Amino acid sequence: MANYDVVIIGSGPGGYVAAIRCAQLGLKTALIEKYKSLGGTCLNVGCIPSKALLDSSEHFYQASHQFSAHGINVKELSIDFSKMLKRKDDVIKQTVDGINFLMKKNKIDVFTGSGSFVDATTIRVAKDDGTNEDLKTINTIIATGSKPASLKGVTIDKKRVITSTEALKLEEIPKQLLIIGGGVIGLELGSVYARLGSKVSVVEYLDSIIPTMDRTLGKELQKSLQKIGFEFYLQHSVTAVEVKGKQVMLKATNNKDQKEIELVGDYCLLSVGRTPYTENLGLENAGVVKDDRGKIFVDDHLQTNVKGIYAIGDVVKGAMLAHKAEEEGVFVAESLAGQKPHINYLLIPGVVYTWPEVAAVGYSEEELKKSGRAYKTGSFPFKASGRARASMDTDGLIKVLADQQTDEILGVHMIGPRCADMIAEAVVAMEFRASAEDIGRMSHAHPTYTESFKEACLAATGNRALHI
Repeated sequence: MANYDVVIIGSGPGGYVAAIRCAQLGLKTALIEKYKSLGGTCLNVGCIPSKALLDSSEHFYQASHQFSAHGINVKELSIDFSKMLKRKDDVIKQTVDGINFLMKKNKIDVFTGSGSFVDATTIRVAKDDGTNEDLKTINTIIATGSKPASLKGVTIDKKRVITSTEALKLEEIPKQLLIIGGGVIGLELGSVYARLGSKVSVVEYLDSIIPTMDRTLGKELQKSLQKIGFEFYLQHSVTAVEVKGKQVMLKATNNKDQKEIELVGDYCLLSVGRTPYTENLGLENAGVVKDDRGKIFVDDHLQTNVKGIYAIGDVVKGAMLAHKAEEEGVFVAESLAGQKPHINYLLIPGVVYTWPEVAAVGYSEEELKKSGRAYKTGSFPFKASGRARASMDTDGLIKVLADQQTDEILGVHMIGPRCADMIAEAVVAMEFRASAEDIGRMSHAHPTYTESFKEACLAATGNRALHI
């Protein structure tokens, strides 16, 4: 039986990053993955393939809707959807090959099969050929991620009623795509197909899309998505989804007046969040406790109730984000090596990769109001940005929330071009507890999108924005 300092179950961003950091710190490390391809949901059927298709579809949309305004005339524009999907698969392969290289470089032993606990220090790898291999370990990190959540009364057949996994590999562009859920995943995938010509209908139970983010962002994003053909049915409860041949019939009831609507589409994407994957891990054999939703209880050190067993990423509390899992993986690895790492969960940014992009960090305005904290706000619209006008990306704004007395930045909320990248400046500023005036007095290159962040900070310090 092989002996290890650390065995990690799951090779998604949290798992493989934890493995690399453990190996860097001199710990003998094993990584278990049930699929033949490393990288978990994010690399194979999540973050990476969705961004590949988002980029491809945005290129097409720009060519068909905006190139002429730039003086670029494109004749006989068409879509080779199979080639688009092949490029997406090539991106996945390149990324997965990179992870394989990193495992070899760091001398991490990789086992293919389903990992589960025999006891608190023994992990069994059940392989595809029916054989088992047991590993002895001092520490274990559970990093098994999550899977798409289901909705009562909706049967996922993976053909017409689909999850994000199937939406990434459809063989045709839907004429009409129905989406249940107005969260990040549904809106990103809906954007892909809307840009390619699909009519997209979103049914959301709550009164706003991306409801976990600042409400300003949801309102602005809804306006932008409607421009590319989205239609929204907010505050609607899905009552039935039925497949009839090559069509899907969806019925929903308005939560306010109880009026019923009926939508017909080629496909129905169920996108109502994700649930932690903690089944079939033999947690009971090790005595690890989880809640009724499947999330594993951990302490401030990400250790479960059993000494030496840790859990990270989607299987524990907090946002289900790849970069959050990575930070937790590094945190556990460094803790095992005797270091004193830290994570500020408030400053883990959230991003929606639509176009315009949406990004946020820190407190939302709703959270500050609820807590009773005195704050001030400043905003700057991209339509006032010279760089945004040059690129024809004038939708959206940046909103900065700062403490009323100290001017410390408490939250930054962006919707506009390249916000997924720009949010990093806000994270750095808040990590060092910068004030809005600090950012307002920093030189930002002109013309850039990031000037809009400076302008929003100037606005927050007391109506000092220069270009509005």
